[in-house]
Amino acid sequence: MKTIAITGASGFVGSSLTTFFQKYGYKVVAISRDVLNNKEKLQELMANSNIVINLAGANIISRWTAEYKQLLYSSRIDTTSKIVEAINNSETKPELLISTSAVGIYDNKDTYDEKGNFSNDFLSTLCQRWEEEAKKANTKVSIFRFGIVLGKKGGAFAKMLTPFKLGLGGVIGSGNQAFSFIHIDDLLNAYKFVIDNNLADTFNLTAPKPTTNLGLTRALGKAVKRPTFFPVPEFVLKLIFSEGAKVLTDGQDVVPKKLLSLGFKFKYNDIQKTVNSLV
Repeated sequence: MKTIAITGASGFVGSSLTTFFQKYGYKVVAISRDVLNNKEKLQELMANSNIVINLAGANIISRWTAEYKQLLYSSRIDTTSKIVEAINNSETKPELLISTSAVGIYDNKDTYDEKGNFSNDFLSTLCQRWEEEAKKANTKVSIFRFGIVLGKKGGAFAKMLTPFKLGLGGVIGSGNQAFSFIHIDDLLNAYKFVIDNNLADTFNLTAPKPTTNLGLTRALGKAVKRPTFFPVPEFVLKLIFSEGAKVLTDGQDVVPKKLLSLGFKFKYNDIQKTVNSLV
């Protein structure tokens, strides 16, 4: 029985991965904070794990005070650094480290595959440092740049659904910002695909056909059969989230070129099919 160790195992994606891989006969071990802060225990776990999945990170959709920016940094880079150090100091190393990043690494001026241009803002710089830290591991490393993960049991979609069902849904800001997303089922299958094929590369984890915030709004309104007349002005988001509003008002138009070129098949290619499956 192969062992998968996961940071961030209690979150939406982490808990979904745990259930998913247990069904395939893997032993899944959550890397707790206590283990992360104990070098000997962490090193022992790395030595006894076949795969390590690094999902740790504070919620990006929040008010970005100076203190919260530090938390966003430490929860990602410092955690990854501990994982990498433990791997490098273990005589027996995991076969593969899959570390998370985000499509926020790209600027928002074009459509990008994995070779896109990076921005120099806080989120992009954070993602770049996050990836650089993971790549220091002396084993195979894959980087997963997430789009917005849509699923019934958590994440952004669960928060959006209720207001839309009440007829209170609407676009955010102009609605023209790109919205790169992925269905949770496709995300889970992509993990299995990369693990089964022992791939070391950087992958965009997004559906093949990105949309806009307006496209998402229309698809969700159609699925729940409700009007979408209540836009959220950009200035309101800035009052609530300050600089963190960029996560909602900016967007990256991203395509999963490498997964597609390797033959990975997405079940949910576009936003309407994705939303319909979740409502």
